[in-house]
Amino acid sequence: MKFISPENHGIIDLLFVALLFTAPAYFGFTGVLATFTYALAGVHLLLTLLTKYAAGPIKIIPLPIHGTIEFVVGIALIVLAYTLFNNNAEGKLFYVIFGTVILLTWLVTDYKGIFHQTAEERTL
Repeated sequence: MKFISPENHGIIDLLFVALLFTAPAYFGFTGVLATFTYALAGVHLLLTLLTKYAAGPIKIIPLPIHGTIEFVVGIALIVLAYTLFNNNAEGKLFYVIFGTVILLTWLVTDYKGIFHQTAEERTL
């Protein structure tokens, strides 16, 4: 069931960006792990700002493409947790959980917005 609207997904994206920007300081990430986390925050912020939904002021990237990118990133983060960050228990756990949350969010988001439109809006 797709119960997260595009508007609410935008809010979630902004919360994800805030989490990523604060994670290195909060969890004590250093080196490559901290750099990767800050870079991911920047990329996710850019994706959020460029997406065609309420949270995106520039509106270039269609929301379904945004969803596809998040799906790929969710899988990649879990894989990276077991490869690049395998020697850092906190980093590994963070990225397994974060990747899983991204995939769960992807699973329940209405990227087409059809479940949150009126019948009249769907016919336009």
